[in-house]
Amino acid sequence: MIKQNYAFEKRQKEIAKKQKKQEKLAQKTAQHTDRPDPAPDTVADDKKPIPE
Repeated sequence: MIKQNYAFEKRQKEIAKKQKKQEKLAQKTAQHTDRPDPAPDTVADDKKPIPE
C-alpha cells in the first residue's frame, strides 16, 4: 500500500490558496485603476500658492 504524503498535499493547498488570493487582489487593483479620480481639481487646488 502506498503511503500518502500529507505534507505535499498541504503545501499544494497552501500554494493554490495563495495564488487565488493574489488573483483576487490583482482584479481589485485593476478595477481601482480603471476608475477616474472623483474630483481631481480639488486636489490641485491645495497646491496653488496663497495670494498676498
